[in-house]
Amino acid sequence: MTIASKPAYQISGNQFIRGGWQGGRSQRRLTDTDPFTGQTLLEMGLASVADLDEAYEAAKTAQPEWSSLPATNRASLFETLAGLVETRGEEIISWLIRESGSTRLKANVEWQSTLNFIRNCASMPLQVEGRILTSYKPGEQSFVFREPLGVVGVISPWNFPLYLSMRSVVPAIALGNTVVLKPASDTAVSGGLLIAHLFEEAGFPPGTLNVVVGAGSEIGDAFVEHSVPSLISFTGSTEVGRNVGAIATGGKYLKRVALELGGNSPLVVLDDADVSIAAHAAVFGRFLHQGQICMSVNRVIIDRAHYPAFVEQVVERARGLKVGDPNDADTVIGPVINQAQLQGLLRKIENAKSSGCASLLAGKSDGLLLPPHVFGDVGVSHELAREETFGPLLPLLIADGEANALQMANASEYGLSSAVFTRDMARGLRFARGIVAGMTHINDITVDDQPNAPFGGEKNSGLGRFNDRYAMEEFTRSHWVTWQAGGHDYPF
Repeated sequence: MTIASKPAYQISGNQFIRGGWQGGRSQRRLTDTDPFTGQTLLEMGLASVADLDEAYEAAKTAQPEWSSLPATNRASLFETLAGLVETRGEEIISWLIRESGSTRLKANVEWQSTLNFIRNCASMPLQVEGRILTSYKPGEQSFVFREPLGVVGVISPWNFPLYLSMRSVVPAIALGNTVVLKPASDTAVSGGLLIAHLFEEAGFPPGTLNVVVGAGSEIGDAFVEHSVPSLISFTGSTEVGRNVGAIATGGKYLKRVALELGGNSPLVVLDDADVSIAAHAAVFGRFLHQGQICMSVNRVIIDRAHYPAFVEQVVERARGLKVGDPNDADTVIGPVINQAQLQGLLRKIENAKSSGCASLLAGKSDGLLLPPHVFGDVGVSHELAREETFGPLLPLLIADGEANALQMANASEYGLSSAVFTRDMARGLRFARGIVAGMTHINDITVDDQPNAPFGGEKNSGLGRFNDRYAMEEFTRSHWVTWQAGGHDYPF
């Protein structure tokens, strides 16, 4: 990693609108804290609806000039942005650790993934393609152009705040749109204000990116139903995503939506799997970032023949995971994001114990630190298997054969990611294609997001696909244009 040779950004706690920094006009204030130490990182006035209106108008005003900028110029700005993300790597990683409770391992992964993503998107302005169609009318030429949508509204979550903001912001802007970004309040800096500083330093024109930090209860609905944005890109819970979709498609101003929502990713261990490899993957795929990942291994379905050996190896591995200061290089499990999240997880633990699930590994919480918990003999209808846990809890389910395992894997309202372990490639491919999900990985964890691969889910896990040419389709529109050399012989 290149260590920053320039002073760190001075995060003022202002909103970033039209290329300038200004105080939020809401009566509400945000206190942004470190979930591990409780230290206050930032205090700021939140955005009001008036601030939101100003941000959308700034984006609307800036968009025509931005989209008309030569593609090589836009690509050059993203190359500059990538250079800044690389140079300021340690500064970015430090914010991710302090603000989102990321362990140093996870923060490094998020920083590197963001850097790779920006580099991949830097050439996107040069990759936009249209089509020439054969016309049904004599003498006519028929074209299909890919046009920017205009203004895109982005709402990002707290768990991978930098990456999941950039995943929508970067391709949207690269393709000629302008953006208003609303980050999660828990990660206002690493999901929003830090990004604004990066775009500002990179030299993007004023209004290209605008960042408003505001309470969902005050500006959330207005953000979605506003007349300016043509698309709302939302990453977060299915419950909130449903409301976003309903407002965007059922309000006065119809608009597109890209929704990346909850997951309940199964990891399936078939009867010919290597148990040791599968057990290692299950522990890493569940407990990375305390299980606070939409693609996290949310449940493991094990063929009955492998269950005893699998339980033994999973519990042994999970017991050895270090819980503590996320800044320590060897810490695996840091704090969960906030007190409300912790209380929800503690309720699930007590419910699992009282409902007869076998407690195979447990431990007491300390502040917002929650050690790994493993539960065995979990039924397919139990809440641990049915719901997205979003924490360091791992439920183990028993399957009787391949058909039963597939049935259990699909027994969910979600369909984001999934995994299957087998020594037979043909069997793995057949099983993978039977899972109703946007992504399936054979002999690997459920957590993966590569900049050239389609990312997205099925069922209640969302709508649309991110990354590469798939994002190009989401963030642009088809525009059919015809040209006629002379007049037609119209019938009247």
